Amino acid sequence: MRRGVLMVLAAVAAIGVFAGGLGWLLTDARPPAGAPRAQRLYYAHCAECHGVDGRGSWRASLFLLRPSDLTDPRVAAQSDRYLFDIIKHGGATIGRPGMPAFGAQLSDEDIQLLVGYMRTLASRRAARAAHRSRSIQTRLISSPVARTASRTRSPGETRAASSVAGAPRTAIISMAPMPSAVTA
Repeated sequence: MRRGVLMVLAAVAAIGVFAGGLGWLLTDARPPAGAPRAQRLYYAHCAECHGVDGRGSWRASLFLLRPSDLTDPRVAAQSDRYLFDIIKHGGATIGRPGMPAFGAQLSDEDIQLLVGYMRTLASRRAARAAHRSRSIQTRLISSPVARTASRTRSPGETRAASSVAGAPRTAIISMAPMPSAVTA
């Protein structure tokens, strides 16, 4: 009898932990306190599929959707009118059925605010990429191997003779960001 009660209590506790975990996992992202209207609109209507940072959400992948990466330079290259139309009328009108129409829920002014906010997401990605590139270059230039490799050799001296004895040979390469595919 006592063992049966403990089993029931353990099962109820396990269900409670599971439900609480799902509730925590599936909670919608909330904009920071004092966020501008454009950011609040993005969090309310766009972040569920496109993610808080504009690069896509795992929730959309659960339903086999691949929303556009709003930080991609190819999306940023689109005109404001194109972005406005796809938000207002949805993607079905241009062959991208995954994007719903928001014209019934949002005013034209709100859609213009969202287009402007999307532009800030793309500029943040560019700023992060530039910072990351400068950081990598700084680390490569300041490394002991790079300083040794960059010293001048006397005429007739070979590269092997100019390297530090026992130091590993490493190549200094420049890495460019890989382009990602744009889908709606």
